[in-house]
Amino acid sequence: MSPVTAGVLQLLALIAALALAYRPLGDHMARVYSSEKHYKPEKWIYKAIGADPNAEMRWPAYLRGVLAFSAVSVLFLYALQRAQGILPGSLGFQAIDPDQAFNTAASFVANTNWQSYAGEQAMGHVVQTGGLAVQNFVSAAVGMAVAVALVRGFARSRTGELGNFWADLVRGTVRILVPISVIGALVLVACGAIQNFSGIHEVGQFLGGTQQWNGGAVASQEVIKELGTNGGGYFNANSAHPFENPTPFSNLFEVFLILVIPFALTRTFGRMVGSLRQGYAILATMATIWIGFTALMMWTEFAHHGPAFDVAGGAMEGKETRFGIAGSAIFSVATTLTSTGAVNSFHSSYTGLGGGIQLLGMQLGEIAPGGVGSGLYGMLVMAIIAVFIAGLMVGRTPEYLGKKIGTREIKFAACYILITPALVLGFTAAAMALPTPPHSMLNSGAHGFSEVLYAYTSGANNNGSAFGGLNADTQWFNSTIGIAMLLGRFLPMVFVLALAGSLAEQKPVPETAGTLRTDKPLYTGLLVGTILIVTGLTYFPALALGPLAEGLAS
Repeated sequence: MSPVTAGVLQLLALIAALALAYRPLGDHMARVYSSEKHYKPEKWIYKAIGADPNAEMRWPAYLRGVLAFSAVSVLFLYALQRAQGILPGSLGFQAIDPDQAFNTAASFVANTNWQSYAGEQAMGHVVQTGGLAVQNFVSAAVGMAVAVALVRGFARSRTGELGNFWADLVRGTVRILVPISVIGALVLVACGAIQNFSGIHEVGQFLGGTQQWNGGAVASQEVIKELGTNGGGYFNANSAHPFENPTPFSNLFEVFLILVIPFALTRTFGRMVGSLRQGYAILATMATIWIGFTALMMWTEFAHHGPAFDVAGGAMEGKETRFGIAGSAIFSVATTLTSTGAVNSFHSSYTGLGGGIQLLGMQLGEIAPGGVGSGLYGMLVMAIIAVFIAGLMVGRTPEYLGKKIGTREIKFAACYILITPALVLGFTAAAMALPTPPHSMLNSGAHGFSEVLYAYTSGANNNGSAFGGLNADTQWFNSTIGIAMLLGRFLPMVFVLALAGSLAEQKPVPETAGTLRTDKPLYTGLLVGTILIVTGLTYFPALALGPLAEGLAS
């Protein structure tokens, strides 16, 4: 069987698995966020934090809950890293430096999981499991909560109430993320991923010396790393490490974990707004972009350019032989089109156009299908932009799901889509203009520029994957990427929740013959085009200086 055929079969198997999980998981999440019942463990949590899960919140109160919880999480994780040297289970590692501790705390709380350190050489068991793994759960649950609040904004009318943040946070963790993670961890252990609390072992003889290997609760952290679209690896090699990702089957299973909740949330959206066809339209948009990007990435990496590529079957540099080009390409596109920083290959070693695909996937806003929660609310914001453009074309006030999209709503949506590009391009320009940051670049020219552009794109879009070739463990990059991650995560949430509150206050608008049908293929095409054009106009000059220039020169 040729590598190309094997890759196509892997992609078809993945699509089939996602299709099987779509309906039951989407319906389950709709029931979770619509339920009025509280389980006993949830009641214990509410009592411990002093929250009333039945109290409805308007958008400012909901936002205060998000920001307060996240601020406390950053402080806790920062303090845990700074105290590592005196904690049990530290494996002899010392406290993390202040700038790196801030960067890591911001990264994991913002669901970015950018790592400027080698996990097996810096973090002990307590920080890994009690700090980083916990944030993998709750940061994902925060994203889901904000998405559900926006969905309620569409579903409700003549009220500003969006639900209760604390109830949404706890339910998302207890009823969705934890049960799936338990099952997923058992699958990964069966595949060969490790799960223990052993220390550092010296093994083997390698060129006259030994190699040190760490144990750890890897499988349990790996599963929520992917399921919550987090991406922070237990080891520096991330999902290319055999302890995290042992086999081709585990590789495909991890891609499934990355995609299953973001895709299924479209059915949850359809259920909660009372129209499954609206959910299918959003699903079709996400799937069209994802499949298109995956096919394009596989084509660029399988394309042969000389005898070495012919022998290897494509561009194998920087890719695991266990997974090959297809497994690497599918994984790479899945992580860069979602807010997942996981990598199973070295992104910097992809072809010039392949690196451009990775960058563009993040620059779209990671909405195809996007991060857990953040993908859905990002896509819904783009849906509002699309109906606004359609309204301008025909001279009619735009409507979406029975809600008028007026000046206020468009301002919120416009601010949402402008924040991230401003962070990415502003910080990239500053890094290239100042004398010291470019010294961290391994390469010069277009590829070196791509390293810096990728770092800030990954940070501000809350992805977390690294292009490679950039020494980001400096005070400049730790501080600026940390700021970009926090602003890129929480500023958009401000406008999403404000938009949700504005929509919830409206009364429904009856559908007429002139209403744009947003559940039809025509609208799906309009939405895909809007996403690509808006992103292209925003980032094309920067992409032309980096991956496009490199790809055309090769």
